[in-house]
Amino acid sequence: MPKRILSGTVTSTQNKQTVTVSVERRFKHPLLQKTVRKSKKYRAHDENETFNVGDTVRIIECAPKSKTKRWEVIAQ
Repeated sequence: MPKRILSGTVTSTQNKQTVTVSVERRFKHPLLQKTVRKSKKYRAHDENETFNVGDTVRIIECAPKSKTKRWEVIAQ
């Protein structure tokens, strides 16, 4: 099964080797046909702590690193 790759913006770097990435998706509402924006936060592993708040990054699925981390940051 292929690993998912998402792109988003770094919103927090407060924990060691971890960044919080906000991923936004857009879709049409099934009934109203209006474009809807939804966002979700993912916690991703950042080994060298190279990314800062506001950076656009890509994240890929991986085996669990901790209780909440299931993603790794790919160099953008």
